[in-house]
Amino acid sequence: MRRLPLAAFSLTVTAALTGCAQGDDSPDNAGSAPGAGFPALRVTTVVGGLDHPWDVQPLGHGRLLVSERERARLSIVAHGRRHTVAFPSNRVWVSGETGLLGLAVDPDFPQNHRIYVCQGGFRPGGDHEVRVAAWRLDVAHREATRIKKLIGGFPTSSGRHGGCRLLVARNGALIVGTGDAAQGTNPEDLHSLGGKTLRLDRFTGRPWPGNRFVHAADRAKRYVHTWGHRNVQGLAQRADGTLWSVEHGPDRDDEVNLLRNGHDYGWNPVPGYNESVPMTDQSLPGPQTEARWSSGFPTLATSGASFVPSKGWGPYGGRLAVAVLKSERVLFLRFDAEGRFRSMVAPPVLQAFGRIRTVTALPGGALLATTDNGGGADQILRIHP
Repeated sequence: MRRLPLAAFSLTVTAALTGCAQGDDSPDNAGSAPGAGFPALRVTTVVGGLDHPWDVQPLGHGRLLVSERERARLSIVAHGRRHTVAFPSNRVWVSGETGLLGLAVDPDFPQNHRIYVCQGGFRPGGDHEVRVAAWRLDVAHREATRIKKLIGGFPTSSGRHGGCRLLVARNGALIVGTGDAAQGTNPEDLHSLGGKTLRLDRFTGRPWPGNRFVHAADRAKRYVHTWGHRNVQGLAQRADGTLWSVEHGPDRDDEVNLLRNGHDYGWNPVPGYNESVPMTDQSLPGPQTEARWSSGFPTLATSGASFVPSKGWGPYGGRLAVAVLKSERVLFLRFDAEGRFRSMVAPPVLQAFGRIRTVTALPGGALLATTDNGGGADQILRIHP
């Protein structure tokens, strides 16, 4: 892997997005400005006054569901205004990178009103975990009622590397991306739920029938879809049905992975928590699956991601839009039909908002992005050509 310098950009919201000096195939690991043929992007604020929003998902009829990590606050945004949902925030364990995290809205939400929430939680005896639960959301009364805990026991330490992204795949499975809790043995340990992607039935919480180890004697192992991950921050599904993850590297090699059921992605930071090892360690027993894109050096802190709709976006269409925290931008990565990385661009207009936590595709074709700067000044942005 070549280690490439991080380029500097002059940031301005009013910057033109066409005719820039760097082309589409620049090797810069932070992304070049788009070249001729890319449409200008318009960015507007949907709502402000948020604090570390971690996820945003559409509820239909222009309404949005939003989680804020440290405040452990669940909100509905409608017509540019935020409304707090009655939700037991005091039962969310908040520490470091863990708190109120990933969200998913059931595809049949208009009929069943189900949502899925990943959060830090308290266990009997004072221990902590990260868990996923199903809730029934009453939009009119802004109230969430817990249906059931679907899965829990994700390992924790200080709150570092808590994950946790959710995605309802088109086959109905609930996909969960977890962090390794900064504990070196978790990613390669098939008896641990840390450093994995998991697949389960979103109604019963049982392991998904197609999982590689679904018949294993160990209960945790039955949920494992992929393993050998560091800290999964993004999950996305492409139009062809393939599943993709985004995760943080240590000081190098943030990754975008094409997920294959039963594959090992090679993060094994032992002894202790040795972050000098490769993100994909090919010296481990068995085959390890290489990333489809890697940042090289330094890391950019890639986070939540969504695939861009094909219609109306010109050359952006079909790319993976990846939120970036440390390097404060959105990357648009192009992969070919076989999943090979081809090129990457970073529009300057999206480099004026500070840290970006996640990107979410809306049914109408626009994208949403959440900023993650703290201080109660964070926003949800709407992006469209």
